[in-house]
Amino acid sequence: MRSSIFEELFVLELANNHWGKLERGLKIITDFGKVVRFNGVRAAMKLQFRNVPTFIHKDYRHRSDIRYIKKTLDTEMSWDRYAEMVKAIRQNGMVTMATPFDEVSVDKCVELGVQIIKLASSDIKDWFLIEKIAATGKPVIASTGGSSLRDMDDLVTFFNRRNIPFALNHCVSIYPSQDSEVELNQIDFLKNRYPDNVIGYSTHECTDWRNSVVVAYAKGALTFERHVDIDHEGVSVSPYCSLPHQVDEWFKAFLKAKEMCGAPGTAKRNPPEKEISYLDGLVRGVYAKRNLPAGHILSEGDVYLAIPLLKGQISCREFMRGEVLLNPVKADAPIEIGDIDSPYATNTSLRKLIEERGMSREAPKPVVAHVGR
Repeated sequence: MRSSIFEELFVLELANNHWGKLERGLKIITDFGKVVRFNGVRAAMKLQFRNVPTFIHKDYRHRSDIRYIKKTLDTEMSWDRYAEMVKAIRQNGMVTMATPFDEVSVDKCVELGVQIIKLASSDIKDWFLIEKIAATGKPVIASTGGSSLRDMDDLVTFFNRRNIPFALNHCVSIYPSQDSEVELNQIDFLKNRYPDNVIGYSTHECTDWRNSVVVAYAKGALTFERHVDIDHEGVSVSPYCSLPHQVDEWFKAFLKAKEMCGAPGTAKRNPPEKEISYLDGLVRGVYAKRNLPAGHILSEGDVYLAIPLLKGQISCREFMRGEVLLNPVKADAPIEIGDIDSPYATNTSLRKLIEERGMSREAPKPVVAHVGR
């Protein structure tokens, strides 16, 4: 189900970059909160929730050779500290969001008042977790990294049938991704396949995410996600993470893309007056080839077209064969609206309106076109 909560929403993935330290986590939230406010965008700061005592099997907690287990233990944080971080996200004017990796963590999302839940690409077929998330009724964003078409169809159908606000992110789960691997044309595919859902882009590029956000927005993506970190206390920053100044560039690239794309392409644009006036200056006026008497029925052989189009003059847009002259017109003189037999020739108010607008507007066409028929 489509929801405005996802539209033009930036998701800043804090992940485990707090490294189990509340102070570091709060600094990340504060630093990026400033960048969000300075750019005037909507952003969510996303945490990752795991109930570590049950998430890792008790017989494997000592296994330092399994990277995922070691990193989870190294970054473990109490629920009280997560609550402080959620509070700080609110205080910094951002949307609260979390990725729960187990059922207990889903309950914590509810308890802490997290506004949006993220389903990670790795869990797109974990129906125990998916059903628990759906039971909350909270808006959900899912990433599609590594998923099959059937996986995506099943997930979209599941949430849409339950009328749960749901967005789907195109995602390449390669950390980091090269530009040649991001496959942004998948956004077109997802938009066409799931027209009732917001489509987004979760990005892990290590080179130039500014161009990708421009292309993604132009293709119709409306929510965007990146991992974020800070250069602090000598902790190395992963190549797929963005620092505050880089996220500032990311936001500015999006705002420029939005400016250049204009309103969503669901209707014909209304040209501004300055554009119409400029084009009117290029329109050719109708001039007499020779002296033409009053009562003459005009044909193409009686006139020629040239610039400039003078005020009150018939243009190439309005001239039609068979129009009758009310007044004689000399060779090379403009043929004006008052010179032909039409309502504009005898009605002062109509004629004044046309003269004020200029004869190259589209509005009077239907009236003038029927003269002499």
